[in-house]
Amino acid sequence: MTHPTETTATADDPFLWLEDIYAEKGLEWVRAENALTEDALLTPGFEARERGILEVLDSTDRIPMVGKHGDFYYNFWRDAEHRQGIWRRTTWDSYASDAPAWELLLDVDALSAAEGTEWVWGGALFLRPAEGAPHERVLVVLSPDGGDAARYREFSLATLDFVDGGFDIPTAKSRIGWAGPDALHVGTDFGPGSMTSSSYPRTVRTLRRGGDLASAEQYFEVDVDHMMALVAHDSTPGFERDIAVDTIDFYTRRTYLRQDGGWHLIEVPEDASISLHREWLIVRPRTDWTTEGTTYRAGSLLVIGLESFLAGGRSFTTVFSPDPSTSLQSWSWTRDYLLLNLLRDVSSEIRILDPGKDWSAELLDACPPLHSVDAYAVDDEDDAAGNDYWLIATGFLTPSTLHRGTIGGEHTSVKSSPSYFDEDRFTVEQHFAVSDDGTRVPYFQLAPKDLVLDGGNPTLLSGYGGFEHSMTPAYSGVIGRGWLERTTEDGRQGVYVLANIRGGGEYGPQWHHAALHANRHRAYEDFAAIAEDLMQRGVTSPALLGCTGRSNGGLLVGNMLTTYPHLFGAISCGVPLLDMRRYTKLSAGYSWIAEYGDPDKPEEWEYVQTFSPYHLLRDDVAYPKTLLWTATSDDRVGPVQARKMAAKMKDLGIGDVWFHEALEGGHAGAADNRQAARMHAMSFEFLWRALTGSL
Repeated sequence: MTHPTETTATADDPFLWLEDIYAEKGLEWVRAENALTEDALLTPGFEARERGILEVLDSTDRIPMVGKHGDFYYNFWRDAEHRQGIWRRTTWDSYASDAPAWELLLDVDALSAAEGTEWVWGGALFLRPAEGAPHERVLVVLSPDGGDAARYREFSLATLDFVDGGFDIPTAKSRIGWAGPDALHVGTDFGPGSMTSSSYPRTVRTLRRGGDLASAEQYFEVDVDHMMALVAHDSTPGFERDIAVDTIDFYTRRTYLRQDGGWHLIEVPEDASISLHREWLIVRPRTDWTTEGTTYRAGSLLVIGLESFLAGGRSFTTVFSPDPSTSLQSWSWTRDYLLLNLLRDVSSEIRILDPGKDWSAELLDACPPLHSVDAYAVDDEDDAAGNDYWLIATGFLTPSTLHRGTIGGEHTSVKSSPSYFDEDRFTVEQHFAVSDDGTRVPYFQLAPKDLVLDGGNPTLLSGYGGFEHSMTPAYSGVIGRGWLERTTEDGRQGVYVLANIRGGGEYGPQWHHAALHANRHRAYEDFAAIAEDLMQRGVTSPALLGCTGRSNGGLLVGNMLTTYPHLFGAISCGVPLLDMRRYTKLSAGYSWIAEYGDPDKPEEWEYVQTFSPYHLLRDDVAYPKTLLWTATSDDRVGPVQARKMAAKMKDLGIGDVWFHEALEGGHAGAADNRQAARMHAMSFEFLWRALTGSL
């Protein structure tokens, strides 16, 4: 179809002042817009629904997911009592019981109160202990505002306190790992020239205990226009090694192995994903790869002995090869087996491969249709549990369950999530729409069992379509309470639809490649085709169809707003990319050129402008009601794109435009459950009232 374009020059952009994130003028504008939106949406009914969503997020009956380190199982937990969360651990027998006894390791609420900083948990990096010794040291990662920039602090599991004089790396967009008991590999902001154009570390230094960060010895560096430098130490006994990764962009990288005092390139295609596991090198090419006369298909998984490869061997074993319906999503090693998590038409399939029997494969019987099931190792180095695996199963109407099993034996349920809405009233179906170029595009429909196909049902269409990220079935009490259980005056309940459009990874790298750069429009055509299919099937009509998306999904629904406004009655656009002329200059945007293209190259701006919502806005189009929402502290996409879009829409005289910006929360839009509940409730409230005529 023909795409309207408006090539407003950057110099003529009247809303550049909103790009100064913390300038008082911009924040005054934000506060004024927030007040208008809150006045419209925050009714007593809204507050009741918000409480219902917060009950889901704060529920103490949720599965406390754990990671095993040594003899303990570690968990981070948030609820109403612990708004910022607690880090804790327990034993297996305790965890498997109905009432685990947790040992408190770190109370982030108490830490925040003591230090006067609203810390947001970012994880913990464990140091491998000496053989036979318990885990004692970790690096705790904490963000001061929920953004990507974080502080790394050494913590003792013996004293349950931060180590006096221990490692403490100041807040920055860092990539850090243990180099040994008394050293770290540190990629961080060392000052001018140490960060890439994508705002990530360009250099990695080795910091010795007691040493000064500024004078630490440089160990690895990448070009400034590459995305990021990273060094990781593999401490597996018998396979100790340093690995460096030069991430050129989101999909290309060079991986090096430290040998004989220098870095040696592992010679595989730059667009391949690789990993090292003990004696094995694992490669997943993203495009077809021909080596030594053999062509390996994009999306396949290849294995070879590392020593053989380094000696020049290229006799890979193909342990997975995709077909038109089946793609590899992830893999995990137990002590003696390799687990593959696959999608077959967006339903899970799990295979167990035995390298001791020429990589023979068996199916794990644990995957019902239209469900998502993931398997991964519990602890491949544990003498007793080396071949144990976790199994997490979920579906739109199936609360998540956590199982534990042993390869060759049975798996049993360990924990189950509670029910948060009346699932028996609904049914799940998978349908396929036909896009403009004839491609069949799957989508899931979650609807009442008594759905009347007369076009009269309020329907919410959600999607993402980028970065090879797959959208899979998952239980959500938030969607159940926030959307499905709402009822119109004539008794209609909400319908929820999840799109599996190109740009994602549902069918492997080919599905992703199909919507890159100049072909970006295919993702949007797929989404629009699903909208049209819902109408042709009688599920809904344009006035009753809303759509929602975040981040790249925000760009998706921004294009629905500007290119397909006739298909939707309301759009909720969260933490979005929208100004594709300047996205490479805002926050981490430079790192996404591999996905979208470079607007500073005239030949690429020719196609990038066709999916830049900020430049596609016109004053003679009837647009759907629109909510744009973001977070001040989002240092990945940043709040300025949503700000500028809202300001421009209002300046053009476009009505029914609302804007809201959380003053903290990072790219997730929320730093705790309370903020997340407000964000979810506001989006659902806006969409429901906009579609049903009460806004």
